[in-house]
Order: sequence, then structure tokens, then C-alpha cells
Amino acid sequence: MRGNNAMNYTIPPKKLLILNILDILRKYSDENHRLSAKDIGERLEREYTQKVDRKAIKRNLVNLLDCGYELEYSESTRVNKRGEEETIMSDWYLVRELTDSELRLLIDGLLFSKTLSYNRCKELIRKLEGLSNNYFSSKVRHIRNMSENPPQNKQVLYTIDILDEAISAGKQVVFEYTEYGIDKKARPRKSKSGAENEEYIVSPYQMAATNGRYYLICNRTGYPRVSNYRVDRITNIRLTDDAVTPLKTLGYQNGLDLPRHMAEHVYMFAGDSVEVVFHANRGLVGDIMDWFGRDVDLGAVDENTICVSVTANENAMLYWALQYGLGVEVMSPQSLRTRLADAARVMSEKYGGESRT
Repeated sequence: MRGNNAMNYTIPPKKLLILNILDILRKYSDENHRLSAKDIGERLEREYTQKVDRKAIKRNLVNLLDCGYELEYSESTRVNKRGEEETIMSDWYLVRELTDSELRLLIDGLLFSKTLSYNRCKELIRKLEGLSNNYFSSKVRHIRNMSENPPQNKQVLYTIDILDEAISAGKQVVFEYTEYGIDKKARPRKSKSGAENEEYIVSPYQMAATNGRYYLICNRTGYPRVSNYRVDRITNIRLTDDAVTPLKTLGYQNGLDLPRHMAEHVYMFAGDSVEVVFHANRGLVGDIMDWFGRDVDLGAVDENTICVSVTANENAMLYWALQYGLGVEVMSPQSLRTRLADAARVMSEKYGGESRT
């Protein structure tokens, strides 16, 4: 009896044949790697110790089609030994829900993510690779160039789940928000007294991805505007029973326009947006559209200079204008020009002489 049981585990029962054929199609077939019944039979014998005739393989392939699996194949006719015409079905492959190009885009998104840890990214990439075949896995081995400096927050996926639940239910959340010290370690922000961790009670409206990071767009209780928080810096989050503050009470009569919000908050700073007019070199048109979208207002000043009008957060525009300082001049508002002039003066003083080190 013990020997018979061992034999049952060694040789798969015939009822597993259809599953083994499906597994072979998943691992070894695509539009460029098509399998004949002979190919499938050889792999069944080599990998599953199942020796099956071609008619049984064809019958199970047809059963997979009847079950709704999207299989492609080619048909041809031939005359058998009895002089009868018969249809030959060959060149089988499994059509996948995601193409290899689509999987590469998803994997690239993980590679450029600054939210997930290195090991978590590798784990998710392996799962994505499993949606294709063995040939695809070999294509992506050379692109695993993720940073070895993983984010410190291991709660980030849980945080995203809670925020998604809160947004769907229209409920507020409470969390702590981390910051880094000179020792490069993350720690919760302290309250003004410094005796305890500060708690943030917010009404979450939307999560958005930009520059490789997730941000929560929300309203903090007691503040009159929408704020943005890095999701990977949120810890110890919990859902409450309190309803969110309606966006209409914050001046968003038609709800949150996410593309507009992202264009106005290029660095995801909180605060009100203002109308900003600046002159820029013509060569920066592509960069300007990348940052502010295709709806940005452009006009000609001369053959080398354009005039740009955008609605954006003033704090964000300060850093953006400093980044493109050699090719950009802010014309208005005057408050921003003054801040840029002050920043330029400070920088001039820092770099005007010899280094102090």
C-alpha cells in the first residue's frame, strides 16, 4: 500500500493533464513561441512524467477553449491514410491579458518608485513576471537597477489601503508624520510642547503619484485649505467615524480637479495658488509643458523669448524659478520677484568669495 501511494504522487493522474497543458502554455508560449501538439507532448513527458498521445492533447486544448481560455492556433487540412480530409490544429499559444510591453511599463514604474522598499519592489516584479512566460523573465534581468537605499516606512502599503478605504467611505483619518534628523533616521514629528508625537486629523480626498512618490491630497482639521502629505512619511494611521470636510467649504465648488491641482503644485507644497507670469527661453517650452501641462498660456516676446502665464503655488514657483534661474525671469507677482531677488542676493553672498572650508 505504501508503494502504491508513492507511485500515485510520482505519476500525475490523468485528470491533471489539462492543468499541466495550461501550465506549459503559460510558461513556454506566446505569439513568437508557438507550440505544436508534439512540442506539448514532449514537455509533458519531460516535466510531468505524462506520456500522452496527440489526440488527447488536442482534446484538452479544445476543452480549454470551451472553458473560455483565449488560445490562438492555426488550422490546416490534410488527407489521412484513409483518403479523408482532416483538420490539423497547431501553433498554439496563450493570449495574455497584459502584453510584454505593458508589463515592462508596470515594472519600470516600480523601478522608479521611491515609495516601496527594494525587497518589496523585487517581490512585486517577480509577481508581474509571472503574468508572462519564461522568455519574458530573461528580458528584464538586466534592468534591475533599483536603489539600495530603501524607504524606512514599512507601513506604506497598509497606509495606502486605509487611505483608499477612507476616501471611498468619506471618513477622516488620524496619523503621525515622520521627519528625518541629522542621524538620517526617521522619527515622528513632535507636538509644540515636544512631550508627545503630533497627531494629524485630516479629511482625505485623493492620492496622487508624482516624481516617483505618492502624495495624499487632504484638508487638515482646523486649516482653511487643501494640503499635500507624502504617503511614505505617514505612520500609525487609523480610520475614524467622522465624515470628511466637504470640498465645497474649502472653495472647491466643483470638486477637486486633479490635473489642475498637480499642475499648480509642481513640488506638492501646500498653500494657495497665484497667477504667475514669467519670461523664458524658447528652448524651455518642452520643460514648461512637462511641469505645467499643455493648457499653459504661451506667447512670444521676441525670437528668443516667450511669455508664460500659469496658476501655481507661490512657494513651489520660488523653487522652480531658482531651478531654471538662468533661463527664466518672473515678471509677476511682485511678492515672488522680491523673494527671488532676496534668494539671489543670499546665494551671491554665499558664492561671491572663497569657500570657508
